Amino acid sequence: MKAVFLFALGLAAGAAAGAQDRVPASAQEAATGREAGAESEDAKAEHAAKPTKDIFDWLRQVRHKPAPPLPGPDDYKKWMVAVAPVLTYGPTSGFGIGVAGNVAVYKGRPGTTHISSLVASVTGTTKEQLLVNAKINGSSSHNRWHFEGDNRLYWTSQKTYGLGTATPDAGAVDQKYDYFRFYETLYRRAARNVFLGGGFLYSSHTDVRPADDDASAAWPTSPYVAYSEDHGFDPASQTSAGFGLHALFDSRDGSINPSRGFYGNLGYRLFFDGLLGGTSSWQQLSYDMRTYVRLSRDARHKLAFWAAGDFVTAGTAPYLDLPATGMDTYGRSGRGYPQGRFRGQQLVYGEAEYRWTVTRNGLFGIVAFLNTETLSDEETGQKLFDSFATGAGFGFRLMLNKRSQTNLCLDIGWGKEGSNAVYFAVQEAF
Repeated sequence: MKAVFLFALGLAAGAAAGAQDRVPASAQEAATGREAGAESEDAKAEHAAKPTKDIFDWLRQVRHKPAPPLPGPDDYKKWMVAVAPVLTYGPTSGFGIGVAGNVAVYKGRPGTTHISSLVASVTGTTKEQLLVNAKINGSSSHNRWHFEGDNRLYWTSQKTYGLGTATPDAGAVDQKYDYFRFYETLYRRAARNVFLGGGFLYSSHTDVRPADDDASAAWPTSPYVAYSEDHGFDPASQTSAGFGLHALFDSRDGSINPSRGFYGNLGYRLFFDGLLGGTSSWQQLSYDMRTYVRLSRDARHKLAFWAAGDFVTAGTAPYLDLPATGMDTYGRSGRGYPQGRFRGQQLVYGEAEYRWTVTRNGLFGIVAFLNTETLSDEETGQKLFDSFATGAGFGFRLMLNKRSQTNLCLDIGWGKEGSNAVYFAVQEAF
């Protein structure tokens, strides 16, 4: 495999894992003013769409243990935890072991408040890599405030290529670096499902160096060094720091495993030379749109669509901060290619995924996906849509926590020039 291979070794969860995701009917009916037994057909379909069994229910059944008590009216306040130890392997990372998990909670009643979640992971490898992630998606009661955080502490390595979508795999040079990223955005609700906000942005790549003796020989003429020297950057260390302005629309029925609704985020990021060590002033326009369509009333068959774009609109971004494959918040774009495989000043991305919950109780599912991306290279004159990198594949889903609807995900993807990859995660790709 040319990308990281991840395989679940085992599963563990907190005490909240066994409770139901849905508040009892009487509590929800009181909140909405409906009388008992007066559920509409849509409400019945919504209830049918909720998973009723997760891996811990199955383990209790196998061990002949009694079922947990029925949920109470305030059980939505309990924390929902899903954790999976993982084993990793890749040609650039070696063997590794770590743990990945999702923690979710409602800060208000589910009917009026979006679920809040923290996705975190820690992985160490035999090639001296240590990867720490903490991704936050939080909403206060009645969605008055919304917070998104993308935090990464990486002591890592990555192959770097030329810019654009037509770069050959043979020109890659493996490099090591330390990467620290803190993107924090706070939103205030402006109207129903509409939020306006701003945030702080910090991205630093330090101690950038060739990964081994083979890379050292090619290092002086590598795409990374050539780009850095052409634009006056120190190849050993580059930093971007600044602020972002964002507009968000979110009508999904959940952020962890949505089955309907629309998500749209439009952002403009401004980075400043000298701010917290920033090495250049540059600006970037980004959009992220996602929508979900139920093909059956119980949501066991559905389609998910994702369209995104990143455009450097002014100034010159450091090489490793340019838009690239798999550099979205959760690192899930471009399945079929290793992270950073394609990079450029402009990126347009699209993906469609079919999701099928095979078992009616929600325990097991499968997906099939198709994605494509196109990137530009201003130096060679390659423009968007001149060439494409397309990936496709399938995956398996196992319900880790029915309350938060968090799946354990294992995806297998293929791309052009023989690229292939296997991915492990504890949340849907988008």
